[in-house]
Amino acid sequence: MGDVSVDSSTLCLFDVDGTLTAARQPVTADMAEFLERLRTRVRVGVVGGSDLCKIKEQLGDDVIQKADYVFAENGLVAYKNGQLLSVQSIQAHMGEELLQDFINFCLNYMAKIKLPKKRGTFIEFRNGMLNVSPIGRSCTQEERKEFYELDQKEKIREKFVSILREEFKGKGLTFSIGGQISFDVFPDGWDKRYCLGIVEKDNYSTIHFFGDKTKPGGNDYEIYCDPRTVGHEVSCPEETRQLCQQLFFS
Repeated sequence: MGDVSVDSSTLCLFDVDGTLTAARQPVTADMAEFLERLRTRVRVGVVGGSDLCKIKEQLGDDVIQKADYVFAENGLVAYKNGQLLSVQSIQAHMGEELLQDFINFCLNYMAKIKLPKKRGTFIEFRNGMLNVSPIGRSCTQEERKEFYELDQKEKIREKFVSILREEFKGKGLTFSIGGQISFDVFPDGWDKRYCLGIVEKDNYSTIHFFGDKTKPGGNDYEIYCDPRTVGHEVSCPEETRQLCQQLFFS
């Protein structure tokens, strides 16, 4: 193929779960190698709803060295070229009173849901968002799968979110269902588009975004539809790889 120089005017941004890895699973060696090859063609960034610790569990401890950008929590914790760029704080933005009202309402609501199983960590407090999980984040992979199948049928998360939208209407909060067991809550505008405000400063001529939750209510929807990106919907890591192969290596 010969040496091809990096097209530094093109950035590829990837969601993590369902796009680069199976849900909450580590990246395969093949996919990790492919991303390294992709970096010889274009700039590469990852944007996940999870915190950096969870992104590292999936993409490796050296992820901030392996990608040009790593945007944890939708970009509210941002790394560029291996260096921390910026951090936002949800409590400073929302204020303690609204935050506590919201947490109390969620705990009260979840106390009334009957599920086949419940575990621990029902609300995870992150820098830029709250993550709410009716089953609890400490469930096993098997329990996670069981809840997800039930949720597909009974729309547990969807119903919960619609009640919260009603209860906290006008409070400037956005709700986003992603992954298998939880949903994220954050101030309006703090969805994955947040990271675009950061990369805009680097004047890319094209920004590709790859994600699997691109339907309304999914946590890739806003960035996928944003006029600043070329959005690509994928259903699994294999499809992401095939698409990138066609776009950048053929």
